[in-house]
Amino acid sequence: MIIKQNRGRQWLEWRRRVFAVMQVMGAAGCIWLLVALFSGEMGLTRYLSMRDHARSLEQELSGLRRENATLQQDITRLQHDPTKIEQLAREQLGYVRKGETIYQLVPDTIKKQEPLSKP
Repeated sequence: MIIKQNRGRQWLEWRRRVFAVMQVMGAAGCIWLLVALFSGEMGLTRYLSMRDHARSLEQELSGLRRENATLQQDITRLQHDPTKIEQLAREQLGYVRKGETIYQLVPDTIKKQEPLSKP
């Protein structure tokens, strides 16, 4: 059996002080890490705002992809569908078929003036 010699009261107090200093340093380190997590340049708030921005960009991208697909369908129809070509020629260029009669309605721009009331 090995018996250890008592190291004394000073050694125990020194060990307690070192342990207390280590606890304070550990707590300070944890507080510093928490502060850095929330308020640093790449902290949690910045991460959350960047994540929301990325989501909005993804939504915008999917909308643009849908619009692109629609425009591709329109291009295909314009290249191969004679009825679509005729429709656009009638609407935008004012083309008519032989024998058709076009009626144009002109809005009445002259307004009747109200009689002046006498005071």
